[in-house]
Amino acid sequence: MDAQSNNSPETAARPAAAPAPAPTPSGNPRLPGGAGLDIVKDIAVTLTIELGRTRMSLKELLELEQGSVIELQRMVDEPMDVLVNGTLVAHGEVVVIDDTFGVRLTDIASNETDQAA
Repeated sequence: MDAQSNNSPETAARPAAAPAPAPTPSGNPRLPGGAGLDIVKDIAVTLTIELGRTRMSLKELLELEQGSVIELQRMVDEPMDVLVNGTLVAHGEVVVIDDTFGVRLTDIASNETDQAA
């Protein structure tokens, strides 16, 4: 086998790298086949704002009445978790706009943050 052969173990083990999506004039990457991100913008997702969690037995749950208080395992000043389809994407804090609650995003989650959560 000569040194220029394409059947060498080094060449066979290396898959061809996929080209990175080319940005559009607006700066948005294009999906394979030339479709822009506009194609996915109308997909519905479930956005969940998690104030806190607690664990209780079924007996404790059945004993709850109107006016019962459930203590959550989160401190008052801790940010809330913002989840998209069950995946942590950000942290935020409660805000009140007119008579409606909202959430101000304070931190976008990174892969390292996701590992710790």
